[in-house]
Amino acid sequence: MTDRRMLRIATTGARVLAGVLASAVFVIAVVTAVAIPWPTHAQKPVSVTATPAPTDTVLVCGGPLLALGRNAQNAGALSVAAPERLTTASPAGQPAPRQSAVEVPDVGNGGAPVLTAPPVGSARSVISGAGSATVQSDDLTGFAASACQEPRLESWLVGGASTTGASDLVRLANPGTVPATVQLTVYGASGGQVPPGGTLVVPPGTERVVPLAGLILGEQAPVVHVSASGAPVRAALQASITRTLVPGGVDQVSAVPTAERTQIVPGVTVVAAPAQGSNDNPTTVLRLLSATSTSTATVTVLSTSGATESRQSVPLQAGVPAEVALSNLAPGRHTVRVDSEARVVAAVWSTTGFAAGSDFAWYPAAPEVSASTLVTVPDGPSTVLSIVNPGTKPAVVKLTPMDGSAPRSLTIPAGQTLDVSVAARSSFTLEPQAGAHVRAAVTLTGSGALADIPVWPGEAAAASIDVYSG
Repeated sequence: MTDRRMLRIATTGARVLAGVLASAVFVIAVVTAVAIPWPTHAQKPVSVTATPAPTDTVLVCGGPLLALGRNAQNAGALSVAAPERLTTASPAGQPAPRQSAVEVPDVGNGGAPVLTAPPVGSARSVISGAGSATVQSDDLTGFAASACQEPRLESWLVGGASTTGASDLVRLANPGTVPATVQLTVYGASGGQVPPGGTLVVPPGTERVVPLAGLILGEQAPVVHVSASGAPVRAALQASITRTLVPGGVDQVSAVPTAERTQIVPGVTVVAAPAQGSNDNPTTVLRLLSATSTSTATVTVLSTSGATESRQSVPLQAGVPAEVALSNLAPGRHTVRVDSEARVVAAVWSTTGFAAGSDFAWYPAAPEVSASTLVTVPDGPSTVLSIVNPGTKPAVVKLTPMDGSAPRSLTIPAGQTLDVSVAARSSFTLEPQAGAHVRAAVTLTGSGALADIPVWPGEAAAASIDVYSG
């Protein structure tokens, strides 16, 4: 073997050995890199906390009482039966609300009043209003009252009927600037359904009035779920009854804002003595509905002192309204409480009697109030504020009149109801103290006159939101 050949062999071996060593080093490096965490860099998104600019405060009132069928040439035509007497309020230092009205097609001056107030600085304005109406005619008689309320995307109408003698109207007001598409789901003895005509468009600045009998005919105990998209609406029910050609009362029924497992109806006023009613015609009736679940509800009637006057279990079939006669209640004010494992809506009906000149009222369940709320009392007889403390500790509530009178601090024992006389056409703030949660309603009672206005909590300021970028 020559020296040159031996040199080539040695050189080649060295190259092979170097390659093997380099490969080994590379493999070790890769394995080490996988095993050892590499430094990382996570860029946090930039966030800014912002509070949406406050918008106008808009309330829609009940409007005048309407009559159906007074035009012999057009039985479906509506007309104004009695104007609404409106009372409005705003805190000192804020401008009075601007008043306008939505339009009801083909009904002159029949639309509900709309109260509007611009923001004050960086906060929404606080305004309030309530109205009442009295009618005495051959086809409609009685007294009605209701509060001006913010329009909502969802609400429940618990009350009325579509049987012979009832002439009930579903009223849907859209005070906004864009159309609202509204779906009406009617619950009756056959369950819930969206009937023909149950989906409708409410143009901006208008009010649509739909006869309840046109949605579901012959129903003794209906409940209507109102769902809106595009724009919120103010939903209400005008209920009236005629018994053998004798009108037996009228009412403007406020909506129940939401279904809850506990519903409380304050200030249920019983005027007729138990002897005036019967099993077929009770003077006080509770209507309730569990829309989605079969359940059992416990219905408790309480005196103002919190004593249990009656208690009964009521089976609930999903989607089918139930009615319970609240018999043998003495004249006076009572609190009705409904507890259920399923979410329910509820309202109580009470009447002054069944003879000519009688009136009735629906008492919807009142929502919880835990913050300062401006309340307005409309014109009417014997106006009383009923405040229920359903908690286990005493609740302190401060009432501050808007006329500059001295405020009052009221203590309501646990489980009890406090009735406070308030002046007609007055306004005050109701402010629960120290985390108290109460339910309240304004009741109006007189000769041939009965009405109820549940107190809805004041709308809170817009909550801040976090906006992220990056």
